[in-house]
Amino acid sequence: MSFVQLSVLTAACLIALQGTWAQAEELPAPIKAMEAKGATIKGAFDAPGGLKGYAAEYQKQAMALYLTSDGKHVLAGNLFDEKGADLSEAPLQKLVYEPMSKEMWGQMEHSTWIPDGVNTAPKIIYLFSDANCPYCNMFWEQARPWVKSGKVQLRHIMVGVIREDSAAKAATLLADDNPETALQKHEQAGPKSTLKAMSTIPKDIQAKLDANMKLMEDMGLSATPSIFYKDAAGHLQQQQGAPRPDVLAKMMGPK
Repeated sequence: MSFVQLSVLTAACLIALQGTWAQAEELPAPIKAMEAKGATIKGAFDAPGGLKGYAAEYQKQAMALYLTSDGKHVLAGNLFDEKGADLSEAPLQKLVYEPMSKEMWGQMEHSTWIPDGVNTAPKIIYLFSDANCPYCNMFWEQARPWVKSGKVQLRHIMVGVIREDSAAKAATLLADDNPETALQKHEQAGPKSTLKAMSTIPKDIQAKLDANMKLMEDMGLSATPSIFYKDAAGHLQQQQGAPRPDVLAKMMGPK
């Protein structure tokens, strides 16, 4: 017999898509009540035991809602079968995770970033990076074997969050005639970097930095490096901070 675990499904750092699910029929009152509380319904799916499933996004998290057979009550959480298999996973992956991930990836792709590695690299990794961030530098060092072999391209979305001059240092990199070389020189030097903070940031550069910061905030991020990559199945994954060796190998793939 199936049972419902009454706990809201968590999903780290998922950004809400704009718009609402196009409903062929009017939503039942309990589901409407969840909308009134801030949930965005992304789609419906079949569920066992006389339940009707709805995939929702709530406060940048994916959540499964189950309408009871009388149409008067709703359960929020995971639905498992008698073998312990999570029956919520597949519909949430299809209706919430995949479109959210596609949206996030597209927004990062269209942000202002500095490439590190060849454009033909089969794996792309985005990271929100601060010029004063020691863990960003640590990850840069960790990634060298994959970047040098042409297997991975890092894309540094420059932001200023750590120190007062972080944004001005990011502006110096972005304004350089060759930002990729400037970034490499800065990261290679590590703590001995001589990167100077720009005294006056041009409006166009400031606009790019502002857009990067807004994207970071919209994605619910507050620290660097915040790293995003696609796993072997093509699903978007996030890593906060410089990864452990086992996580690094999984993230990067074979050298």
